[in-house]
Formats: sequence, structure tokens, C-alpha cells
Amino acid sequence: MIIRFGYVAMSAILKDCSPSKTITVANLSKINNKQLRHEKLLALAKQNIKNTQRLFYHNKAHGIQLFRITSKLIPLATHNVVDQWDWVNDLRSDLKLLGDFAKKNKFRISAHPDHFTLLNSPKKEILESSIRDLEYHHLILESMGLDYSSKLVIHVGGSYKNKLESIKRFIANHHNIPKHLKQRIVLENDDKTYTSNEVLNICKELQIPMVLDIHHHWCNNDGDDVANYLIDVFNTWKNEPYPPKIHISSPKNEKSFRSHADNIDLHFFLNFLNKAKEINRDFDVMIEAKNKDLALFNLMNELREVDNIKFLGESIIEI
Repeated sequence: MIIRFGYVAMSAILKDCSPSKTITVANLSKINNKQLRHEKLLALAKQNIKNTQRLFYHNKAHGIQLFRITSKLIPLATHNVVDQWDWVNDLRSDLKLLGDFAKKNKFRISAHPDHFTLLNSPKKEILESSIRDLEYHHLILESMGLDYSSKLVIHVGGSYKNKLESIKRFIANHHNIPKHLKQRIVLENDDKTYTSNEVLNICKELQIPMVLDIHHHWCNNDGDDVANYLIDVFNTWKNEPYPPKIHISSPKNEKSFRSHADNIDLHFFLNFLNKAKEINRDFDVMIEAKNKDLALFNLMNELREVDNIKFLGESIIEI
């Protein structure tokens, strides 16, 4: 059983390397000339892409093949304040170089649209906004030259006082979105509303992969053991080129148990790992701790002290 580890969006180690530099709508609106507004946004986007490339170099140096790019790579790209800025053409060559590097080094790249992306919203304007956001993320991945194995991770959304109807609405809206978005989307269980079992059933019906979030399951599980779902969750990835992917974080503390801790609690992870051993299938782990890559390295150092774990690289283990 081979397990690869990755982290989210930015480094806690590299200095001055944010890939999410932006400008507020208020400050951008102070620039009266449309061309100057576009030049400002373009300069920020190019800096973000440059810093993402630095992150890619960092990942290659440490054998990290799993990475989630920031949703803020192109500042204000989905906001109407940008006056129809054609960022795709302006940045196509920059994004392609980024994608070429990712493909050459066999990186598994994903993105995670934010919690405002709600395909099950009963409000037409929110649904339309959500589809625009998904299109934006798709265009980044497409411009990088990444095929549909590079996924967009989303949640089911709200319950809107009727969970069953909200699930039906998600399924109906998923059927109606463009095919290229369907091919990108994978679903994740959340920490308050939709349990692993509920999300798994949706994924089975829509025949899309499921990302199992271990921390979210711990917060929201209806008393079920995660082991009850592992085989079925992993099987949702059977038609994909990559192995199943899970998310791992640890509770910050007893009071703020839904918040992410700075690092991964070793025993929290080993508890899941012992259950995964029973299935004995390769999978990937996206670390969602506050310390980003530092949390990954800290966990790897602790895993080196655990019996029967073989390291195949700085961020890849075999059991």
C-alpha cells in the first residue's frame, strides 16, 4: 500500500511566496482607466503564477507530487469590476509553462472552490455565480494543459431546511451543468451538514469520485465508523487514473474541534491508517493543517518512528 502526501496552496517555509496576492474591489475601482486596471490585475496574476512556480520547485525538491493550487491565483477574475478582462489569453503562456512543469514532474494538481460555490442553492443567482466560479477554476486547469484527472473539490452545500430536497436539487443541477465541469467535479463530505454516507450515495448516483475528509467525518458522522465506507469510497475512483484521495487535518482543540490544528496529530492519522490497512489499496493524502508544508514534514518525521512504514521518498510511504 503506497501513500503519497501533499499540502494546500502555499508554503509555511518559503518566504514572500504567496500565490494569492490581490487587490480589493474598492482600491481597484479607484483606478479610473480600464487599461490600467487590467495592467494592475495582470501584474498581480503574474506574480501569483511566479510564486506558484516557486512552490512547484520546492515540491519537486522534496518529492511532493500532490498539490492544491490556490483559488485566488487570478485576482478578482469572476468579479464584474474587472470589465471583461480576458485573463485567459493574457496569461495563457504563463499558465501553460506552469502546467508543463506539473506534468513533467507527475504532479497531481487540484483546486477547491470556496464555500460560496453552491450547486444546490435554491437561488438562481447563487447557482449562476457558482457555475461561473467553477468555470474560472476549470479555465485555469485547462490553460495549464491539465486533463480531467485534475479535479475541483466541492461540497454538496446547504440543507436549506430540507436536506432531502437539497440533495435532489444538487443532483438535478449537476445533470444540467456543462460536461467539462462534470468531468472536473469531485465531492467531499463536510463537518456540519452532509455526512460521508450521504455524500457517498450522491457520488454513486452521479458516478463521480468522492474525497473522504477524515476530520469532517469525525465531526459529522451519525455515529458511523469511517471503516464502513472506505471500500465504497475508494471504488468511486475506479475509472480515474489516480488513486483515491483523502483529506486529513486534526481538531484544533476540544472547543474549536471543527477548526484545523497547526499540525497533524499522529495518533489521529494512525487511527485511520490502521483501518485503511484492512483494504490495502494505494491512496493519496491532502494535508489541510495550518502549517501547510511544514505540517507535512513534521508528520513525515513522526512516521519515521512508526514500525512497518517504509519511506519511498520524503513524502511517500509504503506499508
